[in-house]
Amino acid sequence: MIRPHGLRQVWGRLHVTARDLPLAVLLCALAFVPSMRGSGTDIGAVAERPYDAPAVVAIGLQTLALTLRRRWPAVCLTLVAAGFALDQLRGYHTVASTALPLALLSAGAHLERYRRTTVAVLSVAYVLFVAELVRRGSGEPPAEFVSFYVAMCLLWGGGAWLRSTRIAEAERRHQVAEQTRAAERARIARELHDVVTHHVTAMVVQAEAARYLTAAPERLDEALTAVTDTGRRAVADLRHLLDLLNPDHGEGSRTPPVGRLLTLVEQTRRAGQPVEFTEKGTPAASTGSADLVAYRVVQEALTNALKYAHGQATSVLVRHGERDITVEVGTDGPGTRAVTSPGGGRGLAGLRERVDVLGGEFEAGPRPGGGFAVRARIPTGSRA
Repeated sequence: MIRPHGLRQVWGRLHVTARDLPLAVLLCALAFVPSMRGSGTDIGAVAERPYDAPAVVAIGLQTLALTLRRRWPAVCLTLVAAGFALDQLRGYHTVASTALPLALLSAGAHLERYRRTTVAVLSVAYVLFVAELVRRGSGEPPAEFVSFYVAMCLLWGGGAWLRSTRIAEAERRHQVAEQTRAAERARIARELHDVVTHHVTAMVVQAEAARYLTAAPERLDEALTAVTDTGRRAVADLRHLLDLLNPDHGEGSRTPPVGRLLTLVEQTRRAGQPVEFTEKGTPAASTGSADLVAYRVVQEALTNALKYAHGQATSVLVRHGERDITVEVGTDGPGTRAVTSPGGGRGLAGLRERVDVLGGEFEAGPRPGGGFAVRARIPTGSRA
């Protein structure tokens, strides 16, 4: 059994002319139903006559041409208009004449080129059509012809409105897609900045310290081991970020595993930075992107401490609440160089943007008693 969803998929894969064919065939069949004869449009008050060979031509032009209404709207409108004129001038008044409004609406909605030319040609053709009706002795008042022309213009205008709406929606989707791609590129750039800056800074500091440990082989070995471990963690984090570029990669992997903060603090300590780490409260079962942002806040703050206040006492406080995560990182010493650089959303500026996206609060600056402090309150439960 084919389910309705499967039928919609099959229908959607059909060519547009094949999808328009059933309507054309149905309207054509109705035109030959005896009870439907003479029930179509009647403009010009031409005396009704029975069907003959030209009637079949008029019905075919008006109905079967509807299969082209979206693929070739100008051709469809031309054929339907010719069939309509033949229908009215000979007095058939078939139900097939209802194809003209459909053709006008479709042309207004789908015609891409020569739209003004098409309107002008149709207007001239309508004037010639009315002139022929009058020559044949039509008793219709002029107001009837004018009102019919206005109705045709409204149908064309309705199609034009549908076209403009479709174009506006396509443009909106394009802009959303562009903004999404730009935001994703910026997010990946921030992730790369956080990972590379922190790990490379730690490796540089550790390597510099190793230069002065040649007289103490055991300490030199520890320093080189720390550099190696840091490099391996950098490679692992970079591999994790590259995995994010895979569209099949799960959303849940964006958040660092539990315990990564302790590893981060320990790595900073091994680079020669005295860090006091305190974690209060119990992490919520679902924090959305808050865990990742909190991790990046601590990572960036410790990186700045290594770069600008190396060897100064640093404290890290992470407090888990019911609705948010609070992070406070403070470093003794001047700390005035740990400021945001104009780098297109990197460093502290990138952290502020991340926290703002989640509706949190972020501040960073010198402490009154000296040193530098970074504070952030990050609401949980939302995913950026």
